Amino acid sequence: EGTNTIQSLDLLGRKVLGDNGKKLKKFGKLIAAFVEAEGVREDMQEFVNPLADLGDKVTKLTTELGMKAFGNPDEVGAAAVDYLRVVGHLCFAYFWARMAKVALDKAKDVATAGDPFYTAKLQTARFYFAKLLPETATLIRTARAGLGPLMAMDEALF
Repeated sequence: EGTNTIQSLDLLGRKVLGDNGKKLKKFGKLIAAFVEAEGVREDMQEFVNPLADLGDKVTKLTTELGMKAFGNPDEVGAAAVDYLRVVGHLCFAYFWARMAKVALDKAKDVATAGDPFYTAKLQTARFYFAKLLPETATLIRTARAGLGPLMAMDEALF
């Protein structure tokens, strides 16, 4: 879809690489602070560990794509849509981890223990982390594939 591609090019090309990752680093600091604060809780491990792992992977992927883009700016276009989806998952993982924390805290509170709203939030967070977040592994791999496979397709047509 054209709009998705335009938004992804804007994210990676202008908003991330264009300012040397300043905005992304700022968001990364929010995630790191949350991970540090909540990482000691046993009941948060299923959320905090994958969030921290994805944060590290996004940092590495961003650096790698930035280096490729210095060599050939078309590398940005080859990776942008996959990169957008990975960063989107980073955002969702952060927000679902925060919601899981609230739900877990409410489950311990006598006044809200057993509230179906918080039970559903926790179940949805678990679903997200178990069933949706793992697609980032494939997206990172395809983002790293770079321009070569795309250009090879063009050459094969002629």
